[in-house]
Amino acid sequence: MTVSKDPLLQPYRLKHLTLKNRIMSTAHEPAYSEDGMPKDRYRLYHLEKAKGGIALTMTAGSAIVSEDSPPAFGNLHAYADEIVPWLKKLADDCHEYGTAVMIQLTHLGRRTNWSKGDWLPVLSASPIREPAHRSFPKEIEEWDIERIVGDYAAAASRMQAAGLDGIEIEAYGHLIDSFWSPATNHRDDEYGGSLDNRLRFMNLVVDAVRKAVGPDFIVGTRMVADEDWDKGLSKEEGVEIARRLAGSGKIDFLNIIRGHIEHDAPLTKVIPIQGMAASPHLDFAGEVRAATKFPVFHAARIADVATARHAIAEGKLDMVGMTRAHIADPYIVRKIEEGREAEIRPCVGATYCLDRIYEGGGALCIHNAATGREAIVPHVISKSDGPRRRAVVVGAGPAGLEAARVLAERGHSVELLEATSEAGGQILLAARNPRRKEMIGIVDWRLSELERLGVPIHYNVFAGVEDVLAREPDLVVVATGGIAQNPALETGDDLVVSSWDIIAGAVKPEGPVLLYDDNGAHSGMTAAELIARAGVELEIVSPERMFAPEIGGMNHVPYAKIFAEKNVRVTINTRLKSVRRDGNSLVATLCSDFSETASIERRVAQVIVEHGTVPMAELYIELKPLSRNLGAVDYKALIRRENPIVSRNPEGTFDLFRIGDAVASRNIHAGIYDALRYCVLF
Repeated sequence: MTVSKDPLLQPYRLKHLTLKNRIMSTAHEPAYSEDGMPKDRYRLYHLEKAKGGIALTMTAGSAIVSEDSPPAFGNLHAYADEIVPWLKKLADDCHEYGTAVMIQLTHLGRRTNWSKGDWLPVLSASPIREPAHRSFPKEIEEWDIERIVGDYAAAASRMQAAGLDGIEIEAYGHLIDSFWSPATNHRDDEYGGSLDNRLRFMNLVVDAVRKAVGPDFIVGTRMVADEDWDKGLSKEEGVEIARRLAGSGKIDFLNIIRGHIEHDAPLTKVIPIQGMAASPHLDFAGEVRAATKFPVFHAARIADVATARHAIAEGKLDMVGMTRAHIADPYIVRKIEEGREAEIRPCVGATYCLDRIYEGGGALCIHNAATGREAIVPHVISKSDGPRRRAVVVGAGPAGLEAARVLAERGHSVELLEATSEAGGQILLAARNPRRKEMIGIVDWRLSELERLGVPIHYNVFAGVEDVLAREPDLVVVATGGIAQNPALETGDDLVVSSWDIIAGAVKPEGPVLLYDDNGAHSGMTAAELIARAGVELEIVSPERMFAPEIGGMNHVPYAKIFAEKNVRVTINTRLKSVRRDGNSLVATLCSDFSETASIERRVAQVIVEHGTVPMAELYIELKPLSRNLGAVDYKALIRRENPIVSRNPEGTFDLFRIGDAVASRNIHAGIYDALRYCVLF
């Protein structure tokens, strides 16, 4: 056997534990827990990464050690004894693949809400509110400190009993580092003032944990070493804390973070989204490693193998976190080992995963629909044991490309018909925003995979019934997508233009512009961003209680930033009723759902509307009577993961179904999930 010289594939010795390579998934909470327990969905998510070859998977973005640390986003309950067998099964399963398992422990402090869990008051070093979670914390008292220190020790013992390989103590926006930071510690007792005093609580926790688990169990910390904030923890003090922890003999690794996370805007600097710098804190983590001469882990948008390899080869890190990258593709390591790096599904930075978590849903990848659904759909597509089919997929948007890929992986003969000269569908529009150009990776990866699988794509074929039937298909998948539609207006339907017209450049914005967004997703906001960047006067009007409700908090940040910088006016709780022409201007009449009499007018040069899409269903409707199932789908069978096609027409010659926006206006993930869940059944 040839020993690899790839820096990423070299083993790493951490105390007694040998990690088989240098790639890890850092702690994050996918919000898959059930009653605070890591049951099957949670376990299978981590197991898939183990199957994919990762060296270390860190569970639980903040497993809570105390009942008065209410779960903010599906946190595991490390304070409960019943968590032990669940974690043991997770660890045992991952260990079978040589993957180490650790867990992050915390008391969330003020980074949660009192109205969750048992409705106990939240705590912080000082009673300073965190804007993101909006709770006014109680200043922690001595008796709180005593019991919480004990809770950390008890939780660590549970993790050791579960057979985990180690724990990580969180000190990053939570209770422990609220003592470190001058922004959140205004105390004048022995826990405030000097750095020694501000470290007192952390030292009590570490000492108690060490006493509970002994000297050999691995204990590290994920810590902020620079809050990058004029009133927060400085780089000098943060690096000094790292030095002290490294020199204490009680901590085995440092997982370094830079920045602060008290609301969405700084959070995206810590965890950048698309359009922001990649690996922005890698050099800083390397500085901490150089200053401490101690094992350093780090993750912050290290999404590609080349950057990860550089981080290890240049000695910046000992273990490199590719966390969101593994949400996109849990088989990164195996593909590196097998010389298949080109087949790695890229993380495009859309941050659909984290936005869903922070909005109260489970983590989902925008273009890997198997993540979080490991029990019901596969990451690795196996060959079908049924008959080989001749399949025609119509439409090369994200849903159609995924359908063609999955059917080809299943061993079927597939042809893909696309009406235009380029694949991508609505993603081509999204990528016209320079800040979101990485979205094209969703398309490029699938085109590369289809080339590898030998699937022909016929461009400039506006497919009719004859084009489909000429290929004598057994299976037809209609993925023709949708086209922009106007909202219902009393008058003036012919006077408005769509957000698509602006994004595509078919219509130039002329101010003042009123953009009516009755969808609340990226299309309307992308058009608004492009208008604002062009320096055109803009008002966004939405009938919702908040603007762009389909966009999560992290993706909200760059839109809100440009709107603030360009003085964009945002009006909510307001509906566009009608538009009329008055000389060279348009007059938009606005009304309220909350009043029958309230009505105002805006005189503008242009009215742009966003109201989702209407399916392009003509081909599907024409094919229905020729199909075996008349287009009907058995949803119950689909949910049970059984063939959903039921014969209704003995004269039919093919099975037919449609996916994505060809069914109804939804989003990229929905279309890709449609394609995967249907096509893997054939």
